[in-house]
Amino acid sequence: MKDFLASLKEDLALTDRLMLGCALMLSLWGVFCIYSAGGGSSGRGFDYAMRQSAWLLVSVLAMLFIMAFGHRKLLEGAYPLFGLTLLLLLFTALLAPKVKGAQSWLGVGGIRFQPSEFAKIAIILVMSKFLSRYPPLDLKTFAAGLGVIMLPVVLVLLQPDAGSALVYLVISFGMLLAAGTPLKYLGSIVGLGMAAMPVMYFMFLKEYQRNRILVFIDPMRDPLGAGYNVIQSRIAVGSGGLAGKGFMMGTQSKLKFLPEPHTDFIFSVFSEEFGFVGNILLVILFIVLLVRLISAGTRSKDRRSKILVAGVASWLWFQTFESIGMSIGFTPVTGLPLPFLSYGGSSLLATFIALGLVASVYIEGVNSRHVF
Repeated sequence: MKDFLASLKEDLALTDRLMLGCALMLSLWGVFCIYSAGGGSSGRGFDYAMRQSAWLLVSVLAMLFIMAFGHRKLLEGAYPLFGLTLLLLLFTALLAPKVKGAQSWLGVGGIRFQPSEFAKIAIILVMSKFLSRYPPLDLKTFAAGLGVIMLPVVLVLLQPDAGSALVYLVISFGMLLAAGTPLKYLGSIVGLGMAAMPVMYFMFLKEYQRNRILVFIDPMRDPLGAGYNVIQSRIAVGSGGLAGKGFMMGTQSKLKFLPEPHTDFIFSVFSEEFGFVGNILLVILFIVLLVRLISAGTRSKDRRSKILVAGVASWLWFQTFESIGMSIGFTPVTGLPLPFLSYGGSSLLATFIALGLVASVYIEGVNSRHVF
């Protein structure tokens, strides 16, 4: 235990403090937004904020443990972890209770968690190991890499959770690109995906999922039904103006016009209260965080580590883009949480575990420079 604490102390001295500082600032900002979105002490805001704070503490501790334990040791166990993840996703699709039409949650000892969030970690670990051992430079190895990622994609589509499936595909795309996949292969997959969209739309998407796409194109086709969320979210974002209405002063969430304000539409709550200026600061924090993630990957001399960081960066970039985009009507509503800000222990814990992996890569890069 003493050796572990000593190792952790050394790692904290070497780690990227700017990257971790941005993550903590975004998370703390999220706690305040969740408090406001829940109606403060007069509603459920205090309860939500306390739970999120507890999960934040657990998440930071998990990140520190992963950082000290090291990403290389976790890569060694990537295949067993991936197998366990597939079993959890299968159990979820078959046995989990339905919540709002989807089977996404499992419960253990009174604690509910979302296996699809932790599957992102397992996917990143197994793809890093697989793609470094079998570089996707020809059609055979490229197809093998796609086969690996399609297993969890199919399982989450059975729940159904199209948002998580889309995140898995984006993660794999970023990792395949970092692994040196020829652009003609990736371009072909994108082209086939676009060609298959009509088939996917009519054969695989549920009715509510098709409605989300239709109201994305024209929210006013169903203003009191499927388009209601998008319309109210746009009103909240626009009413924030330049400087916002002030903390706890947003009306869309307080008067319960804005649906799911503490989860799916947390950015709308933030925009209404902190305005355009606050949005700029928020986006800057995300940009700095993502730049530092990429920096950790570029300084590494290990192929697996580079691919791993590409997976984490692709994940956080896409979810940030999608969550903000759906709040302003720029992208379809998928229900994906905004990293660090949205309420949810599974999402927060998985995100900080991913940061722990990247921090471990960064520390290894610093140590290698010291050696040479």
